[in-house]
Amino acid sequence: MQRLSPGDPAPDFTLADSEGNKVSLRDYRGQRVVVYFYPAAGTPGCTKQACDFRDSLAQLNNAGYQVLGISPDKPEKLAKFVEAEQLTFPLLSDPEKEVLNEWGAFGEKKNYGRTIQGVIRSTFVVDPEGNIEKALYNVRATGHVAKLLRDLSISE
Repeated sequence: MQRLSPGDPAPDFTLADSEGNKVSLRDYRGQRVVVYFYPAAGTPGCTKQACDFRDSLAQLNNAGYQVLGISPDKPEKLAKFVEAEQLTFPLLSDPEKEVLNEWGAFGEKKNYGRTIQGVIRSTFVVDPEGNIEKALYNVRATGHVAKLLRDLSISE
């Protein structure tokens, strides 16, 4: 499984959001983008992480960052998640796991001591030119957004 590193070009994608609209990474060229991958909408860890991004979105936006969340969930499930948690940033659907694979966010991982194939919770910062600025694999759902804010020198 390939992993992305700072300086690598961010693999472009076009995916459906929770309303079925197509969203492309290239639409954000000229801006900094936080792209995060999570296993499943509505699960406890993914809900915590999504709500942390929601609650920190104004700080991220004010510092010039946009946020995109990507999971293998279908748009219909994402729409329910967006509504239930009042999420205010795009969640994108990658049911074929093509983008997850391109970004190195799908593969072998440990789950309760067993090795399984699944989504590797990962976060990337893409610079305005479309290159990877930060590549963080195997992040924790809880406390991750606060750490990201510190790493990006964005005061809470």
